Amino acid sequence: QKREISNFDYLMYLNTLAGRSYNDYMQYPVFPWVLADYHSETLNLTNPHTFRDLSKPMGAQTVERKQKFIQRFNEVEKSEGDLSAQCHYCTHYSSAIIVASYLVRIEPFTQTFCSLQGGSFDVADRMFHSVKSTWESASRDNMSDVRELIPEFFYLPEFLTNANHFELGCMQDGTVLGDVQLPPWADGDPHKFILLHRQALESDYVSAHLHRWIDLIFGHKQQGSAAVEAVNTYHPYFYGDKMDLNNIKDPLIKSTILGFISNFGQIPKQV
Repeated sequence: QKREISNFDYLMYLNTLAGRSYNDYMQYPVFPWVLADYHSETLNLTNPHTFRDLSKPMGAQTVERKQKFIQRFNEVEKSEGDLSAQCHYCTHYSSAIIVASYLVRIEPFTQTFCSLQGGSFDVADRMFHSVKSTWESASRDNMSDVRELIPEFFYLPEFLTNANHFELGCMQDGTVLGDVQLPPWADGDPHKFILLHRQALESDYVSAHLHRWIDLIFGHKQQGSAAVEAVNTYHPYFYGDKMDLNNIKDPLIKSTILGFISNFGQIPKQV
């Protein structure tokens, strides 16, 4: 409020308080999508429609999608310790594979991604190749994709270029994967993308609405009835502080839960 620290620094501070760290891919710092405009020639940071709705999780960015997730929640009966527990989302907004997929073009993340994928790159069409299509997938098109961003989207242009010339494959439409496709307003320049994206994060609109996203990820809308109301509940296994593994005697269930957590991510500690 006093403009003494940037929104970026504030989010990093909150991530650290919540136990997120660059040293742990499974609990990597999580940052919000702040823009919804990846198609315009110029970026207008004074227009509210340029921005993502920060009061809603990624699963509720469109009315149709929100209704589908509410329907899923209502259809599943509560059943503790079961993979079909009642929740809106069975996938997570931050996980090791999401982090590694964003950073796949730079080491050591290339090796991390391949090891998580069983030794090779993923099918080209599923690789991170376009900011616009990733936004459309996470906000609208793909019911198993509710990913948010990582801090690098606001300061590291290098992760957007394939400077190491990795052979990432070829998509079904014939496109060979190389550098990440940027929105028109970036003019094909990763440095300009990062500059404008950072300006968006520090803009007046985001400054006025960022607390709503913080409520969802780190605050009171993270769990309980407020989370249900906000269409913001995840599978029980994602809430690390709620799972007492010492009380689970069955080794198979225990290993299933640990595998679930390590593959799909964890909710940050509530700040």
